[in-house]
Amino acid sequence: MLQHLRIALAAAAATVAGLALAAQPTVIRIGVASPTVGTEFTSGSAGIAYTRNWINDEFKQDGIKVEWHFFKGAGPAVNEALTNKQLDFALQGDFPSVVARSVGLKTRIIAMAGVRTNIYLAAPTGSPVQKVADLKGRKVGLFVGTNLQLPADRVLADHDLTERDLKIVNLDLPGIDAALIGNNLDAGFSDQRVLKLRDQGKVRIVYTTRGHAPRYTRQNALLVTDEFASRYPDATTRVVRGLVKASRWVADDKNANEAYALWARMGVPESVIREDYSGESLQSQFSPLLDDFAVARYREVAEGLLKLKLIRKPVDVQTWFDRRFLDAALKQTQLAGYWQPIDADGKRLAGTATPKRTRS
Repeated sequence: MLQHLRIALAAAAATVAGLALAAQPTVIRIGVASPTVGTEFTSGSAGIAYTRNWINDEFKQDGIKVEWHFFKGAGPAVNEALTNKQLDFALQGDFPSVVARSVGLKTRIIAMAGVRTNIYLAAPTGSPVQKVADLKGRKVGLFVGTNLQLPADRVLADHDLTERDLKIVNLDLPGIDAALIGNNLDAGFSDQRVLKLRDQGKVRIVYTTRGHAPRYTRQNALLVTDEFASRYPDATTRVVRGLVKASRWVADDKNANEAYALWARMGVPESVIREDYSGESLQSQFSPLLDDFAVARYREVAEGLLKLKLIRKPVDVQTWFDRRFLDAALKQTQLAGYWQPIDADGKRLAGTATPKRTRS
């Protein structure tokens, strides 16, 4: 009798465990730290996944709705939505996600969505600013609280400057563009969009991180809330699987022209995007791997924010990264080993192959 009871209890426990594993949500809410242009969102590999419905299609047959929410307020606005339990996933830059982690927001980094993203320092054509050192005492635009801030600070530090040496004007990127065109700033830190203004003869590029040390660059990742990942591990893996498919598609040379055309729908000329991504393969720039480089960059951001007293508590970056879902997605898509890991200094690990360059 006792033996039969034990068997029954074990079977019941196994059933419960199986049901927990198979549990699926009715809706999946993904937040993007970026506004759209009209109804378009095509930025990075996540934008490709959105445009080509790779994440949505993972759940279509199950009747699970995938909602995409876009935030003009970028990272800080996404953090607020996560805090209010309005999102399950977030595509977000390193700076705001570290800030949220430092105040106890429980998330996991489960895949990279864009690595080594460049920043640019631009100045109006009539500005006296000719080099980074000329920024001292000048009015400089910077989108504070986003993942542009710390790379900009590192550029300043290498030229013996800090934000305190400048007259920082906190503006979003369209605001910086407008202020540069209107000569209301001496210079401004921005992204690839300012190359369009340069081509129109409205600004000069004073400095770019393109081709410089990887530590100057910005990183973006896919995060999931602890609650969702714990409750719906299968659905979490499927979201990552959709992103992995997009990353693989972008990496294929034959898709390069279409990828550039899709990215251009966000309002940035295709020629600008090609220039910004030049010098490194798309396969490398859109690797989803949570490698030593990714961990080191997030650790550097966490340490930098603590040093600047922008966060009060240290962040344990190593325990924040959860590789289980990406490992499962790579195995399921037969892409394990396709992307080569990068070490903390931005160098490909010894013994790994060099990714093919993507033709432009």
